[in-house]
Amino acid sequence: MIQEHVFRIEGLRKSFGPIQVLGGVDLNLRAGAVTVLMGANGAGKSTLVRIVSGVYGRDAGTITLAGQPYAPVTPADAMRAGVVTVHQNINDGVVADLDVATNLTLDRMNGRGAHLIFNPRRIRREAEAVADRMGLAIDLNATVADLSLADRQMVSIARAMAHKPKVLILDEPTSSLSSAEADRLFALVDRLRARGVAILYISHRMSDIRRLADSIVSLRDGRIAGLFEGENLDYEGAVNAMLGQKISLSNIVVRDGTAPVFKAENLRIARGAKPFSMTLGDGEVVAITGLVGVGKTALAETLFGARFPVSGSMMLDGRAYAPKTTRAAIDQGVFLVAKDRGDSGIVPDFNIYENVSLPFLKRISNFGISNRRAERAQARQQISALGIVCRTERDEMHTLSGGNQQKVMVGRWLSQASRLLILDEPFQGVDISARRDIAAKLRACAPGRATVVFLTELDEAFEIADRILVMSEHTLVGEHRNADVDVDRLLAEIAGQHEMVLRHEH
Repeated sequence: MIQEHVFRIEGLRKSFGPIQVLGGVDLNLRAGAVTVLMGANGAGKSTLVRIVSGVYGRDAGTITLAGQPYAPVTPADAMRAGVVTVHQNINDGVVADLDVATNLTLDRMNGRGAHLIFNPRRIRREAEAVADRMGLAIDLNATVADLSLADRQMVSIARAMAHKPKVLILDEPTSSLSSAEADRLFALVDRLRARGVAILYISHRMSDIRRLADSIVSLRDGRIAGLFEGENLDYEGAVNAMLGQKISLSNIVVRDGTAPVFKAENLRIARGAKPFSMTLGDGEVVAITGLVGVGKTALAETLFGARFPVSGSMMLDGRAYAPKTTRAAIDQGVFLVAKDRGDSGIVPDFNIYENVSLPFLKRISNFGISNRRAERAQARQQISALGIVCRTERDEMHTLSGGNQQKVMVGRWLSQASRLLILDEPFQGVDISARRDIAAKLRACAPGRATVVFLTELDEAFEIADRILVMSEHTLVGEHRNADVDVDRLLAEIAGQHEMVLRHEH
């Protein structure tokens, strides 16, 4: 029999300085049930998880576990109480330099009641028991650093299982797993549910959600925007609540692409995914939207030569396009504004003009000597065009605001002519003013190339695109000209209900 509400969160609030991240969250987890938590980037999911797992304190609100007050000061307190979290960052759950067996028993060796004498045989026996419960088919003697990303994820999850949790929090646990490995995880979740564990499952992958969810909670802007439970869960309603009920439709002048610049035929970007085809025309801006984890970044990297497609073909200006490196893509006029400007974009200690010219030094060098005058002139042009707030092009990047850093990144790839410009979440972490500046510039200079923008937020897609394509489960499932858009249909496609839409139409 399912025990109601073994874990209760009431009125949870958390602010960092003047910024309120959680504004009075109420969340109840049932024993023996999977509660899925959905929320866009910045909704407050990570802060909520860190409070529950003892990383952050809370400003207000109460949490009870099995009717008793719950207030962990450290992650170890949380684990001892029976609340175990498997974080999205795999490295938070494993020690890469140790072997698998030690990782699976590490918390027992260091926790209360640990044996004073190190006994390798006992560790091996305990690790084998954990691995058997998990169905973990990995060499226990292998060093974790030598494992694949997916196997590291499975070890991290198995380590959490060793605590025999009352409440288990899984944060995007299938993001690095193949379908077969995900099936093993789902089977484990089913076993834990049958044992009465309360499970909070954080995910945007609709296949995961349909397979596991007993209820869905939508989080938006630090507040609960919707609760969905019952026999027939309203997946579309949950997505709508997560994204916001009011979608601002476009007031831009929609342009149709002229000559085809890029074509993909029967492209497959992940094993097991359905192939798709698409054409991008000269002068048009195409937005590809969908939930986190549906394959948008994978497609962006495939177009840019950072990863190879599983199958299918691509063409650029009528010729076969199959770049083996990102440099080969750049040389053919295919540019990418990467998703993470910190890891993949800016060099903080370089100044603005050095960051702008970085990928194109060969083009603006004379006999291997960089042309500083040309670099600075190029940067000044982008500063003016994008309204970058700075003193001069010599300002170092770390002195700029996040929005102005993002403008520099966009300006970098606009400083040279391209045939296909790819932007992966270009508005992430920028304010509305900067977003509109970037969108207006991209549209104004779109003729002469094809532009494709990968976005999670629908409002952003409506603001910038001539066409909107919808991605789900690593394939394209819908296409909309950005004029009189059927928003209900678009949301259904985002929620993974495209097959239902097609059946209804036929």
